[in-house]
Amino acid sequence: MKKILTVGVFDLLHFGHMELFRKAKALGDFLIVAVQEDAFVTQFKPGTKLTYTEEQRSYMVASIRYVDQVVLYKTAESIVKQVDFDIFAHGPDQTNSSFIAAEKWCKEHNKEVVVLPRTEGISTSLIKEILKK
Repeated sequence: MKKILTVGVFDLLHFGHMELFRKAKALGDFLIVAVQEDAFVTQFKPGTKLTYTEEQRSYMVASIRYVDQVVLYKTAESIVKQVDFDIFAHGPDQTNSSFIAAEKWCKEHNKEVVVLPRTEGISTSLIKEILKK
């Protein structure tokens, strides 16, 4: 069985997230989604105001048919060392130092890294801008 790991905040679930889950699941048999803990979200996204708690976000993500398991995580670098997986799948915008370290660890431990393309025309930032109007 091939296990896929993907990570994110997933505060305002949208079509782009569903596509991420669908594409990630298509890479293997079992999709593990790591939802970032509330306390760590602002470390990489300063000024972020969460709509939902980590428990609520985890519950929503777990309800999606592509998702087989949900775990909480602090950083990408830490979660790749804690979860059993074969493929680490993430979006192209996840390029901070924690993701660079996570990718390095994956390569050193024979884990495949797959960068999935964004879904055009949708993002959490765009939704937040639209809601401000």
